Amino acid sequence: MDTALIGLGVSLADVLSRNTVDYVGDKIRLAKEKKDLQSRSVAYEEIINQLLEDKNNSILLATKYKEAYEQVTISDEDIEYLQKTLRGAIKILFAFSPQTDEVKLSIDTLIELLNKDTLKTMQLLGFNYREAIGQPLTEVCSQAIKEKLKVVPNIPKNKKR
Repeated sequence: MDTALIGLGVSLADVLSRNTVDYVGDKIRLAKEKKDLQSRSVAYEEIINQLLEDKNNSILLATKYKEAYEQVTISDEDIEYLQKTLRGAIKILFAFSPQTDEVKLSIDTLIELLNKDTLKTMQLLGFNYREAIGQPLTEVCSQAIKEKLKVVPNIPKNKKR
């Protein structure tokens, strides 16, 4: 499991433990036991401020969980868009490669992975498309461009001082 998600889980457990009925009830009971009105008022303000802070922390945690979820989830609309556009893009990218039977088989296999049912099933099993497909496609595209343009790595020249 991702360490960031573990940290979010620990933070969520902390916020939830401070917002139980017993915990808040004990704080209110202690505030009521204060003798003067000023200290009671301060205690109530502290309780309210802590609850508001916890609410804001809960919203922040929910946002972070949502972002983490969206990093590994592809919506139905995105899947349909991928099916329509990536098939052509894959064929264009592989046009830079030598046209061997192995390359054609690779193209066909990759295109089969873009089937909506396959994408949804693999996603439900926890497959991360951005890492598994997006990153390799980026690398293939980058490599193809470098090969076609014959890009030479930039070697810093020694400067005279």
